[in-house]
Amino acid sequence: MNASVVSLMALPIPVPHGCLPSLSRGLIGAVLVSGALSGALFASPAEAAPQPDLRPYPPAAPGERRWFIRVDSPPGAPAGPPMDQRVELVIGRSMRVDCNRHLLQGTLVEDTVPGWGYPLFRVKGGSQLISTRMACPGQAPRREFVALGGNPTLVPVNPKLPIVVVAPKELEVRWRLWRPEPGQQSATPF
Repeated sequence: MNASVVSLMALPIPVPHGCLPSLSRGLIGAVLVSGALSGALFASPAEAAPQPDLRPYPPAAPGERRWFIRVDSPPGAPAGPPMDQRVELVIGRSMRVDCNRHLLQGTLVEDTVPGWGYPLFRVKGGSQLISTRMACPGQAPRREFVALGGNPTLVPVNPKLPIVVVAPKELEVRWRLWRPEPGQQSATPF
């Protein structure tokens, strides 16, 4: 397996100085194990990278929070076109659930920053919980991250621009990095 390291940041904007002591050395680092569009990440400290210029992005409305995601390849990482990589946006919140399948009702809408043309993603809804209705005898509720329902949102990586998401304050923005395998496979004709 090939492995490469990517530095990343998905924090609310702005982050008051000193409120994240475990991140004071820089950005969260992640090791991505290359596979068939593998999205497995785990965190460790990484080198500091400059914060992107977020001034063009409009401020969040009352009751909302802005989040940004930045994907950087560190020096020595295998070269490859960053546009081949995708970021999957996973928006949701941690809550107590039972054995049923749970989703939040809402949508993620792509918008454009006026006058700049930069992409901006807005979450509409996300407060209504929907679930199946199976009986769960003898099973205790557990805490789990519940995401918005619907198809996954995959955003191409642009190393020059952050991915900015505006979401209601009660929601959290998470993400996964998807990258292709180095080779291609042949399909079987029939």
